[in-house]
Amino acid sequence: MASMSFAAAAQPLLRRTIPISTSTFLNHKFNPNFTSSGNGICHLAQAVKGENEVLLKGGGSNEEVKHIIDMAKRASLRREVLHTDFLTPPVLKESMMIIEKLADVKTYVQGGYPEAERCRLSVGHPEALTADPDIVAALSISGNFGFQPCSHGDFLGSILGTGIVRDKLGDILLQGEKGAHVLVVPELVDFLTLSLEKVGNVPVTCKKMPLIALEYEPPRTKTFKTVEASMRIDAIASAGFKISRSKLVGMISDGDVRVNWMTVTKNNTTIRSGDMISVSGKGRLKIGEVNETKKGKFAVELIRFL
Repeated sequence: MASMSFAAAAQPLLRRTIPISTSTFLNHKFNPNFTSSGNGICHLAQAVKGENEVLLKGGGSNEEVKHIIDMAKRASLRREVLHTDFLTPPVLKESMMIIEKLADVKTYVQGGYPEAERCRLSVGHPEALTADPDIVAALSISGNFGFQPCSHGDFLGSILGTGIVRDKLGDILLQGEKGAHVLVVPELVDFLTLSLEKVGNVPVTCKKMPLIALEYEPPRTKTFKTVEASMRIDAIASAGFKISRSKLVGMISDGDVRVNWMTVTKNNTTIRSGDMISVSGKGRLKIGEVNETKKGKFAVELIRFL
């Protein structure tokens, strides 16, 4: 009953922004193979400015971007600081491209570590956003996973099973047999430390940890090329994931294929350079350079995340 009452008490926090506070990040040298970081600034924020291409496709995400832009304007007008939940890269990128054109709006992006995929965005008037917002917390989920390994999906499913929504979670960094490190909004730290008892069938202990202690391994990738008659997703994804085109079409019908974190519903969806394709159970694939051949086909560079 104690857990349920705590969960009930936590529910109002799911849609509430937290007050801004200062945080001090320590400088840290990165090991190229396995690194830890105390700097929560996302590299994506630096890559966004100056780019022209737009990754967003679909009304749902456009509505999310519109909400963020309205938030930025409101924060500037009222000279206050507001924070989003964790955003996917295309939503963050589109929002930043628009916000940078607004007057009197300052932004700050945090995901908990420099290579974070999902990040939170703080927006406000330059006079209000004068310190690093303390809006990302880290949790260590530990247990004996030596005999029962758990995947990213297992950790995500168990965390969401406590009743919180996906947007309150950032990246999940697997730690092998030791468990995982998870980024969350600070106001849910106490709730998760009390509520999360198992991941899969493995009993776990959930504790808050400093951002400086985060451990993450840069993603391993494999790059190869394919030549296709078109840039349709059923052609490109089947080549990239080494599965039959008919099977890929079935996965699209089942809602298991996403482009730039958005579910694809049509087999003939056109893919472009820079797009990220993800297939449930198969991983992710990024589209690199695309060149048209003399015969009118497309030579496509594929970057597969291992």
